[in-house]
Amino acid sequence: MKITVVGQGYVGLNISIGAAKAGYTVIGIDHDPALIRNLSNGVTFIPGISKSEILELIDSQNYVPTTEFEKISDSSIVVIAVPTPLGKNRKPDLSALELVSETLGRYLDNVTLIVNESTSYPGTLRNLIKPLVEKNSKLKHLYASAPERIDPGNTEWNLSNTPRVIGGLTENATEKATAFYKTFCNQIYQVSSPEVAEAAKLFENSFRQINIALVNEFAKISDSLGFSTHEAIRAASTKPFGFMPFFPSIGVGGHCIPVDPSYLSYAAEQVGISASFIELANKTNLSMVNYITERIEKLLKRPLKDLKIQIAGISYKTDIPDLRESPVLELINVLRKKGAKVSWADPLVQHWNGEFSETLSGNIDLGLIVTPHEVLNFDIWKKSNIEVLDLSSNDKNYGWPKFL
Repeated sequence: MKITVVGQGYVGLNISIGAAKAGYTVIGIDHDPALIRNLSNGVTFIPGISKSEILELIDSQNYVPTTEFEKISDSSIVVIAVPTPLGKNRKPDLSALELVSETLGRYLDNVTLIVNESTSYPGTLRNLIKPLVEKNSKLKHLYASAPERIDPGNTEWNLSNTPRVIGGLTENATEKATAFYKTFCNQIYQVSSPEVAEAAKLFENSFRQINIALVNEFAKISDSLGFSTHEAIRAASTKPFGFMPFFPSIGVGGHCIPVDPSYLSYAAEQVGISASFIELANKTNLSMVNYITERIEKLLKRPLKDLKIQIAGISYKTDIPDLRESPVLELINVLRKKGAKVSWADPLVQHWNGEFSETLSGNIDLGLIVTPHEVLNFDIWKKSNIEVLDLSSNDKNYGWPKFL
């Protein structure tokens, strides 16, 4: 059976490889020629997928990476896995999803099951994707929503063992989508409609966003009252029920937590409901960079002008080279506006904004641990006896007390 996966990023490539290993012929579509060239040579930045694995599937013709939409025409199933970010006004940007939907209608020449994995607000499959596909198609396709749950770098939970939520526009669509995903996912949870599936994905990450904001607010309270946030959280974690630990951070990053809650807030706004908790969480987390900068100035008892500061890790997540929505980038900008001379070390990212990663240096005034990748060795900072502040969002000890 021929499957098409549109989008070959973190989500789409995982689906493509999973389906290809299950025996499907998978056409992996992406608009980026450089990404497709790399995939054709087995090269990917996505953790958990090896070069040999990709090349083996290409050699067997189970996986065909391409930019050519013409190759999808006789697909039995199309999975949409394209970015759905926020625009400059922090409102949903569905331009990629709209373009793909319109394009599918022009190229599909048989009745196809179209599954949307891209995160969006409830009603997107029914009111946006289906009408756009069928505007350019004389066929009546099947439609289902199966929102992605990829957690890059997570070695415990992966494509196969993470439960998959599926809701179709019809019972037939739900059953066909379930049969497909069952070939590479261990557990399927069917819901009554795509709106439920779409909402579940948004609520999962709104839960995380709000709890991160709560613990970031708690960090401000604990600093003012003079006790350790982390010690208090560790103490609270001894309760064997009704509590889940979150740790303070400089903000939230990635493709889910900073974005998904705003999609839910947008959907609420469209029906006249105020999503107060979500809006407050967004505001709290977005304020953390300025709060931390002020705390650093207060600690050092001097302006940051001409201070040599080096940041360890600028991606949004440990051991992942992803810069999407990374709050570290805003921290760099704010510190530089204060006159600080900021360098950064991130062997996974290597280059950003015309700048390049440097090695950790002892010839600085202040070191900031933000995203402590496993490959970063802090010995030079320890030997140099420089001031180091640990801003990392975990409870690991890297040799200095947590700053938040």
